[in-house]
Amino acid sequence: MPREYQYPFELRHLVYFREVARQLHYRKAAESLAVAQPALSRSIAQLEKEMGVDLLNRTRRRVELTTAGRAFLERVEPLLRALAAVPGDIQALAGGQAGHVRVAFTGLAMATVLPGILREFNRRYPGIKVELNESPTSAQLESLKNGEIACGFFHPDVTAPAGFSTKLLLQEKNGVLLPAEHKLAKAPKLRLRDLADTPFVMFPRAHNPGFYDRVLAAFQSAGVTPRIADEVWPRANAIGLVRAGLGATFMAPSEAKQLPEEVAFRPLDGPAPESRLVLGWRKDAPTDPALGAFLVVAGAATA
Repeated sequence: MPREYQYPFELRHLVYFREVARQLHYRKAAESLAVAQPALSRSIAQLEKEMGVDLLNRTRRRVELTTAGRAFLERVEPLLRALAAVPGDIQALAGGQAGHVRVAFTGLAMATVLPGILREFNRRYPGIKVELNESPTSAQLESLKNGEIACGFFHPDVTAPAGFSTKLLLQEKNGVLLPAEHKLAKAPKLRLRDLADTPFVMFPRAHNPGFYDRVLAAFQSAGVTPRIADEVWPRANAIGLVRAGLGATFMAPSEAKQLPEEVAFRPLDGPAPESRLVLGWRKDAPTDPALGAFLVVAGAATA
């Protein structure tokens, strides 16, 4: 047997020693363990021989732990507790009641569907930890390919990326978010050509080429050349720049339900980019009960 698996004791030695240390009495320990007292005594003697130290002081009247015995007990207790918990832990993992799911999301997901999904998932599966990471669509697709995340909330093009399964969660025509002091902030509806002189805050195209190109196509259909003042990430930074009065940005209506006083959301008539939010995961992802549970809850929450 490889040296790394060679131990100076067996599991039964640890169990026997712990019980004697608890009872401080050989006969009572033997009765509790349902073993013969001579066999228990021999096992403790074998353990002490292999360890090279006395773990117990024995007299006719009492049993005491030595200093080495107390230190050994402190190390044995958590080990045996952990071993006792293994069957239940494995059963919980196999049944989808415990585990770990790594999930990526965009700002649109967190502003719309994701909080409700997380709330319901935590209610139904409190033993499964969800690790969240905000990242753009391009980074999520790469992380999914590499197996770094289990699933992601992202914005695809019209068709799902090859090799991925997706569920459409949101599909909305965008409106525009303006500083509250903008001259058009109180207009009931706007058209993109009304905003020809308004600078826009966008995001780097590499983060989500599909949506970025839909924005440019909407401007082109409206006969307007967009004035892009800045490109920032994450999404909250764009909203912050609008609050500061530095430009406008696009926003889905579902995202605009709760906004600070410094900004105003207005629908757009005519050409406007469309946001598509999906939940995606690899088709060939290894079977994971925790991920399966998360996908079921997410699907039901947005049905």
